[in-house]
Amino acid sequence: MTPHIEARKDQIAPIVIMPGDPLRAKMIAEKYLENYELVNQVRGMYAYTGYYKGKKVTVMGSGMGMPSIGIYSYELYKFYDVEKIIRVGSCGAYTKDLNLYDLILVNGCYSESNYAHSQNGTEEHIMYASDSMNLVIKQTAEELNYPITIANVHSSDCFYHENFDFKKLYETYGCLAVEMESFALFHNANVLNKRAACILTVSDNVVTNMETTSEERQNSFLRMIELALESIL
Repeated sequence: MTPHIEARKDQIAPIVIMPGDPLRAKMIAEKYLENYELVNQVRGMYAYTGYYKGKKVTVMGSGMGMPSIGIYSYELYKFYDVEKIIRVGSCGAYTKDLNLYDLILVNGCYSESNYAHSQNGTEEHIMYASDSMNLVIKQTAEELNYPITIANVHSSDCFYHENFDFKKLYETYGCLAVEMESFALFHNANVLNKRAACILTVSDNVVTNMETTSEERQNSFLRMIELALESIL
């Protein structure tokens, strides 16, 4: 038990699938898991543990932004002996070459955030996913015939920017999209000698101005979810 998670230690699996939206966690459990149980609802951050094709897995929301996923991922790694977390989330594309619902497997993420420095003094502004996890996810995507783009992304502290030059991030760091969580997740994994990966679905495009609805983001990103679940087998 922690200040933010009420589950017993044995109620959390070693592998966690982590969407940002707790309602998406609920949907994943109801649609894909067998013999699942609700193991956390503190602050409405639902966590469910059950079985996917015989493999024990926990699905838990992370909330929005690095401080939120930073808390939950740290507690899962540190106090619940979680070994792997796969974030599944939405992102905004920084290039017209990405369409709505395209899948991205994050290689590295750049952030101007002070999260890593505040957490343990780290000065790095680029964090990387687990190579071994990414290899499995890439191979699984090929087996499922799910096209996927392996890319760097931008992890931002702000959803609403004023006078923001996304082209600079695209050109300087190769960031093809923006989201708000993976930098903190990858940092915590590095600090605690754990593993983390991130699969994203394009929900909007800042170049073409195409976007999805909140309902579509909650319920329609099934390929991303299925890819994450198949990758844990």
